[in-house]
Amino acid sequence: MPAVAKREHASWEFEPGAEIAPGRSVLRSLGGGSRYEVFLVWEERMLAPLAAKVLRPDQAGEEKALRDLRREAEALERLKHPVLIRSFDAVLEGPYPHVLVEHFDGDTLRRLIKRGGPLPLPQILPLALNVAAALHYLAAEEVVHLDVKPDNIVMGIPPRLIDLSVARTFARARRINGTVGTDAYMAPEQCDTEAYPGRIGAPADVWGLAATLFHATAGRVPFPREKGARESDDRRVRFPQLRQEPGPLPPETPPALAELIEAGLRKDPDERPAAADFAMGLEPLVAELPRKVSATRRGLRFRA
Repeated sequence: MPAVAKREHASWEFEPGAEIAPGRSVLRSLGGGSRYEVFLVWEERMLAPLAAKVLRPDQAGEEKALRDLRREAEALERLKHPVLIRSFDAVLEGPYPHVLVEHFDGDTLRRLIKRGGPLPLPQILPLALNVAAALHYLAAEEVVHLDVKPDNIVMGIPPRLIDLSVARTFARARRINGTVGTDAYMAPEQCDTEAYPGRIGAPADVWGLAATLFHATAGRVPFPREKGARESDDRRVRFPQLRQEPGPLPPETPPALAELIEAGLRKDPDERPAAADFAMGLEPLVAELPRKVSATRRGLRFRA
């Protein structure tokens, strides 16, 4: 479960061998975010390395952080799909509250794009089909992920959609009155709940997938913004997707794929295709690919 810390946050500063639960010892840090640290740990009961997503020291005693961790653990326990990350345990009390999930050696989609630029179609299309299938499953379970982005997709066979920390049931998502997600991959209804009251649901994840595929295809986000815009109090400055149309895709993009991405990025959630329809639109494109597949450090490779 790769992750990358972007800012300085309170840290446990565990040494290798530190025990966060009986029989569960730290091997090394994998990074983290504002609320969590992620560690590769050795699980004695399974005799296997796994990833522990641990609340940071300044969050471990916070009621809201603990409540959200419990909800994430419950979602991980309930939701089972080949493309969703698997959970093995949750420790919700004690000094180191955490969830224990499978660990992947593969790179995230963001890392691949950053290192090598746009991905070739034989990698993009199967990836898109797999993630669309996972989103269809989540929609059937009345859950919205709310943070579909390149950082949360680990490449492999199949790829994995990770991080359910901000996922909501449809009922809870409709009550959101602030911003939840990652700016560049947030649907308009996530960016401005006043303009779209009660409209957050499954279409928001389709928007996130379309924005992710745009990034993977073009090597850039669909709605670039000026430096410093993130700190703006004006939503339309911070979120250019509220006022702009997406930039152009590369001319070599297959028309059918371009149409799907453009449809997924429509501002009105009711006008976007459902995840199942998105997947059905991808199936003919995937069927045309060469059939021999192998796994590489850059994900999936097809050979003629």
